Amino acid sequence: MKFGQWIGLICLVISLYILWDIRQVLLLVFAAILLATALNKFARKLQKNRIPRTGAVMLALTIFSAVMIGFFLLIVPPFIVQFQELTTTKLPQILALWESSRDRLTTLLPPQVIQYLPDIDSLNQQIQPLINGILGRSLSLVSNSLGFIINLLLVLILTIMLLVQPMAYRQAFVRLFPSFYRRRANSILDQCEASLGKWFIGALISMSVVATLSFICLSILHIPLALAQGVLAGLLNFVPNIGPTLSVVLPMAIALLDAPWKSVAILVLYIIIQQFETNLLTPYVMAQQVSLLPAATLLAQLFFANFFGFLGFVLAIPLTVVGQVWIKEALVKDILDQWHHNDSTATELVLVADSPSGAISQSTEEPGVEQTKNQEQP
Repeated sequence: MKFGQWIGLICLVISLYILWDIRQVLLLVFAAILLATALNKFARKLQKNRIPRTGAVMLALTIFSAVMIGFFLLIVPPFIVQFQELTTTKLPQILALWESSRDRLTTLLPPQVIQYLPDIDSLNQQIQPLINGILGRSLSLVSNSLGFIINLLLVLILTIMLLVQPMAYRQAFVRLFPSFYRRRANSILDQCEASLGKWFIGALISMSVVATLSFICLSILHIPLALAQGVLAGLLNFVPNIGPTLSVVLPMAIALLDAPWKSVAILVLYIIIQQFETNLLTPYVMAQQVSLLPAATLLAQLFFANFFGFLGFVLAIPLTVVGQVWIKEALVKDILDQWHHNDSTATELVLVADSPSGAISQSTEEPGVEQTKNQEQP
């Protein structure tokens, strides 16, 4: 390798190391881009109703802020009250009920089975570490709340900046590409924006259906906070595979305040809802919006969660949508589909910037024939 090539390799390694070191910041930037894309799409629809751009942006931000504040007021305070009642009132009642039921079972079951039934002392010993663990995680969450608030403020500020001047930041990103590929990169960004918009609409439809069905089922069972728990189930459905599982925990716990059998009924109903959403609703909706294979979705979640933590797990699906577009357009169409080998001729890939799609085209000439390359001006 020449000296210049060694310098280029060293710069590439250093750049990759820096990007890896700031990966959490890059994920926060991507979250801001995702949120800004959704709000920008909403602002464009408002502009079609003859609302100026500034007014449309302000109205979109106001509606988003109102929804976030309303969600917090709807979900957090009631659940805190219910959790306190569950731990202070209902849990001792459940333990007392189990102790009386165990006494009755001793007269019906053989001694070989009775010895495996835990008594109230063993239950207390098993539950106490669990409660201490929950309290410890709660204290850890409170201690880390300052960092969470700072990250949230960073995402919101970046979202507002991107929303006010989206084209300026987009043009700055496009200029990072070589001049002959900038038109093509701009076209790929258009496809990424369209795919993210379609995915967001599909996810919003699935979340709304799950929230509505959960609210109806909980209302039929007369479970407290049915609306709040339905909304929470819909929002947790944003995170595939894990979110639906977490959404059933709080309803079952709150149902214990009323009747234990309702917890079992909620578990069965939520399983039915999630089976409907997973096997019927989401495949149909996403097939109409954006094509993502279920196995690819699960693998993407495992990959991003392993390398980028919880934030990567939450953003795994939109990251996969964007990555799929870039791989399909930049790698497959522009390079691999144009890469043919012919032993009788020397094959050369020529970047044609003035072609309609800006993609890479192939020309085959005898060795020594000069190739001309049309470059797009910056």
